[in-house]
Amino acid sequence: MAQKRAAWGIDIGQSSFKAIKLQYSEATDQVVAAAFDYIQYPKILSQPDAIPEEIVADAMKTFLSRNEVADDLIAISVPGHSSLARFIQLPPVESSRLAEIVKYEARQQIPFALEEVIWDFQPLGSGVEESGYLLDAEVGLFAMKRDQVNNAMRPFINNKLEIELVQTAPLALYNVLSFDELGIKRGEAVHPRDEYTIVLDMGCDNTTLMISNGPKIWIRNIPVGGNHFTRALTKEMKLSFAKAEHLKCNATKSPDPRAVFQALRPVFNDYVSEIQRSIGFFSSVNRQAKVNKVVGLGNGFKLAGLQKFLQQNLQYEVEKPDGFKSLAGDSVVNSALFVDNVLSFAVPYGLALQALEVTRIRTTLLPPEIATARMVRRKKPWAVLTAAGVLVGASVAMVGNSLSYGVVNSPYFTEAEGKAKTFGDTVSSAVTAYDGEKGTFAGAKKTIEELVVGRRSMDWMELFNAINDCLPYDDNPAAKPIPLRDVVSVTHVSCKKEPDVSTWFTKATGPGMETPRQTMLPADLAAPPSGTGFVVTVHGMHWHHDPNDPLGKDVLYLRRTFLANLQKAMLERSGFTRDVGRMGISHATVVAFEEQRELVPKPGVKKITRQGRIDLSTAAPQGAAPGAVNPGFGGTAMPEGDAYAGQPGDAMGAEMPFGGAAGSIAGQLSGGTPGAIPLQPGQEVPPEYNEDEYDLLHKTVFQIQFIYRPIPKGPERDKPREEAPASDAASEVDSGEAV
Repeated sequence: MAQKRAAWGIDIGQSSFKAIKLQYSEATDQVVAAAFDYIQYPKILSQPDAIPEEIVADAMKTFLSRNEVADDLIAISVPGHSSLARFIQLPPVESSRLAEIVKYEARQQIPFALEEVIWDFQPLGSGVEESGYLLDAEVGLFAMKRDQVNNAMRPFINNKLEIELVQTAPLALYNVLSFDELGIKRGEAVHPRDEYTIVLDMGCDNTTLMISNGPKIWIRNIPVGGNHFTRALTKEMKLSFAKAEHLKCNATKSPDPRAVFQALRPVFNDYVSEIQRSIGFFSSVNRQAKVNKVVGLGNGFKLAGLQKFLQQNLQYEVEKPDGFKSLAGDSVVNSALFVDNVLSFAVPYGLALQALEVTRIRTTLLPPEIATARMVRRKKPWAVLTAAGVLVGASVAMVGNSLSYGVVNSPYFTEAEGKAKTFGDTVSSAVTAYDGEKGTFAGAKKTIEELVVGRRSMDWMELFNAINDCLPYDDNPAAKPIPLRDVVSVTHVSCKKEPDVSTWFTKATGPGMETPRQTMLPADLAAPPSGTGFVVTVHGMHWHHDPNDPLGKDVLYLRRTFLANLQKAMLERSGFTRDVGRMGISHATVVAFEEQRELVPKPGVKKITRQGRIDLSTAAPQGAAPGAVNPGFGGTAMPEGDAYAGQPGDAMGAEMPFGGAAGSIAGQLSGGTPGAIPLQPGQEVPPEYNEDEYDLLHKTVFQIQFIYRPIPKGPERDKPREEAPASDAASEVDSGEAV
């Protein structure tokens, strides 16, 4: 089998330029080091008098003069402290929608517009797929600002080098740990180890801390590096930076080693404290995790006494590797220069491993437009060859057909061909019909088997689908102003299992709780629920506010749309029907709402010229706290201690007071609209308000609760259930009793 292309892993650090060239041997299933280079800078890039662009350009020129890279893959690193890494535990999701869900999470997790960053993701952990759904899936999300990625690529682009892979330094370290220490290779099943390993890579200004047990990864940046020890010596011993750096590297050979270590001791203590704080946070998130050992990397780890100091204070075994276990190639691994700086080659080694496609990490921060253009360019020769082949084949076929046609072109052959074609069409139609019936049978059989063989309960998925289908639908919201869009946003859904749901019903419809009684079906009010069930709370908001429609605003619009659908036995929409009351939803009602006004920047306005002049800090009514709540129950709140089904951030089943006793509903649910300026109740629009730059929107934040007792599909679902009267909300408006 042909040998893969060689790959260079290159790390442009703060103090040196490191590169290693790897090849993968199919015959021996081994990674072989073919070449390496280590270039020490004349100055550290972070020194005030250093010019990083010139130093890096000189190092790159030296590297290219000593090495041939034209036909090799090139993988480069970007610093971990400049990148973002998030590890997200996803709820059960459809496998086909994983990319869509991750993109939504990326918009929430990345504090910049996605157009300003390069990002990628990869499923991690031990998630399984069942019935088309991913369960217990953990996804790693990695991102970096586009301009920082371009800066890291510039030295290579200036020298007309094509970059195959851009990877963050922490993930390069994970490649080394998983391939070299844990023996994990791409394509193999990954099983979590009982013990975790900590990797510390000390650079000049920062230390990367990475913890992993194989499938799981945890990353943190520690803002202490080798330069902090050097600066401590310059301060305590009154030395220049260069002399302090030399003294640090040769502390044991100095005339007074005790004085050197005494000057370094505060930095040692700070370093250990930061590591202990990071490990403590990791342990609080992963309570069952057991740390096995610490692996120290980076030339900063050559500092005398550091390994022993960490081992004494962390109470873990601290290793300082003298080589890479899975790397062959005697000409490199036995070189004195490589051995002396082996601790600083971990990142280049991990980069080259991924470029050779032998590690499980597949993400890259290479700009997608570059990857696409390169793929098109590589496929052009094959496309030309394919087109030429098709053209030659068509020409040969045309000549052959012409010769055959000249021989058999007679009335006798024409009549026989017509009969044969008719019979062939009849047979083809029969075969197609038969295959179609076989397919129908196989599909029905598969559906039945999925429903009865090892099937989990799908009650909750059906409930979430019912809530989603009950929301109002607008086929073209972008064509309408925001106040006229038929859109209701649900921020989250929480629930609590009650041993007796009559407790909830009594609180929700008790004295002073007028809103639930007004918005609950008469049939539900007349039939109080009892027994075990779930109290489900739907938290959300809408901006619908039609001044020409008495029912098209605030809570009345909510009652006419979302709540009315939740109170139906069955929801009928174009193309499908959905069980609602029939599946076990009952006693749906609005338990809390708040009407707000906000000044929202118009889309496309890049600079809000008068925003700074609008001061709302003192605009709240006298005696009212900013964000004070409208309880939504005719001005009466439940006594403190009465509970409902939860709020954002609470575990399922957590409790909080009804109505306004716990503070602003808007604060509990949405945290406010990004960029919006809230107006307090009764507050006039500020005179500085510019209607060319802001829209005045009316927002209604709400909580809807209902009882859910799952009813399996069958005769029990066919029992009749009373529907909500169509004119219920309208009659209240006419009589002046609207909520």
